[in-house]
Amino acid sequence: MNAPEPVAVQTLRPLPHVMNTYGRLPIAMSHGRGCWLWDTEGRKYLDGLGGIAVNTLGHAHPKLVPALQDQIGKLIHTSNYYEIPLQEQLAAKLCEISGLEAAFFCNSGLEANEGALKIARKFGHDKGVDRPEIVVYERAFHGRSIATLSATGNPKVQKGFEPLVEGFVRVPLNDLAAIEQVARDNPNVVAVFLETIQGEGGINPARWDYLQGLRRVCDERGWLLMLDEVQCGIGRTGKWFAHQWAGIVPDVMPLAKGLGSGVPVGAIVVGPKAVNVLGPGNHGTTFGGNPLAMRAGVETLRIMEEDGLLAHAAAVGEVLRAGLVRELGSLPGVKEIRGAGLMIGIELDRPCGVLLARAAQAGLLISVTADSVIRLVPPLVLSADEAEQIVALLAPLVKSFLAET
Repeated sequence: MNAPEPVAVQTLRPLPHVMNTYGRLPIAMSHGRGCWLWDTEGRKYLDGLGGIAVNTLGHAHPKLVPALQDQIGKLIHTSNYYEIPLQEQLAAKLCEISGLEAAFFCNSGLEANEGALKIARKFGHDKGVDRPEIVVYERAFHGRSIATLSATGNPKVQKGFEPLVEGFVRVPLNDLAAIEQVARDNPNVVAVFLETIQGEGGINPARWDYLQGLRRVCDERGWLLMLDEVQCGIGRTGKWFAHQWAGIVPDVMPLAKGLGSGVPVGAIVVGPKAVNVLGPGNHGTTFGGNPLAMRAGVETLRIMEEDGLLAHAAAVGEVLRAGLVRELGSLPGVKEIRGAGLMIGIELDRPCGVLLARAAQAGLLISVTADSVIRLVPPLVLSADEAEQIVALLAPLVKSFLAET
């Protein structure tokens, strides 16, 4: 039997009867194993995207699949009217690895970030601030609800959804002087909210010394330090959470994406300054914290520990980064290769959205974010050999693209 022909994926297209909110490649996935996916026509792809940093354990992990099958045979959903032991188990583990005190479970990063914003506002009101303000960042992305959209620093995403929610003060990333100026000028500020590594904004890391400075300012001013680890958390950088490289602990930490290895799970993990801000009736969820999602989270963290995936992500991430630097780092048109662990961005000096389709045609799944940044966030089970294969597939595409444009 002959192998299928490479798919022609030059254009993005809508689907019939599905709201046109995504431009989709004409590929439908059938099944996956580890870091590989097969489409319905039998074509094989190396997964450099991991469902956008979601599939921590890759596809069909031999330890995760039977655990989820077991849970589906017991309970999928009850209600937060009742105790959910798996919820308590996952919360305890998240507190152990983060140094924080309690967790609230929801279904997505957007919901976790929305909850964090509510915590900040309630925290301010409890302190007597009638119109609390939150410091947010240029190029940030926190979600697409009206509040998280307002906190996001992308005018293209915001356009058409005005009026935006008030109460945000925007600053550039890694500029501590700007924060200190806000502290002098804005008495209503109650919190600072940022991604430890901006994902959708182009894989832009907050410097470790900057995070340490933020922690100091927040302590001095009595503000909450809220670190969005939705995309960069859960081992992606080689530590459980990216901010741990800076040796600090936040007051509020939204999580999602990789926490359930593909099963939707979001969480807000809080420390002592925020643990008692919300009480019964202040916030809630129907599906959040259900037994299936909690089992996915518990098993994901357990397998990561058993298989040493934190150290693995750091080591294989360095293989991937070094290979990209070797093949692309000196090319005219490549501005920077940056990131940490298995969260890497390759910034070009021109828009490069066409590479999404070209990479898929070559058998590699990637994304392009912030118009000109190639984003690689593969499963944490990626091997060193597979990292080199990503380089071997991607480098010729980038070179050809730069040569023609």
